[in-house]
Amino acid sequence: MLVGIISDTHDDIKNVQRAIEIFNAEGVDSVIHAGDYVFPGVVKEFEKLNAKLIGVLGNNDGEKVHLLKNFLDINGELKGEVGEIEVSGLKFGIYHGTAIEVKKQLINSGKYNILVCGHTHIREPKFSNGKYENNGKTLVLNPGTAHKKVTSVSGAFEEGGIIILDTGTKEYKFTDLP
Repeated sequence: MLVGIISDTHDDIKNVQRAIEIFNAEGVDSVIHAGDYVFPGVVKEFEKLNAKLIGVLGNNDGEKVHLLKNFLDINGELKGEVGEIEVSGLKFGIYHGTAIEVKKQLINSGKYNILVCGHTHIREPKFSNGKYENNGKTLVLNPGTAHKKVTSVSGAFEEGGIIILDTGTKEYKFTDLP
């Protein structure tokens, strides 16, 4: 099965639409969103997704009721602050990544093969492509921001895109967004 991963869309409708086009072209079975939709209407764009959307809340997601309503409208699943799913025998934890202490606890808990997170707008791991090695360690996958790339003093929107993970081969690849 193919799992798409996205995070930190921050109201960027055009990049969300582009990500959905890529996910659909790749034939993903589900998409995990690690939070920071900001505008609940972003979730409505995922109606065009030919897969199920599963997400958690980020630190910038203040309109929780409207986010939940929009997830329900598209038959998605909004898991709250932390989510768990199992796909093809792999246990996924999903957390935005707001508190580094919580993120570390989730990584070190031994509960998950893979932890999907966002928040930092920085890719994890740094390699463009890789493979989950079943070595008892939790692999952290962070696609960086899906927001349009903008040069700024903070550097907050300079890195990121989406990830596609093949649960059969356990290989993942990063794809840049504009």
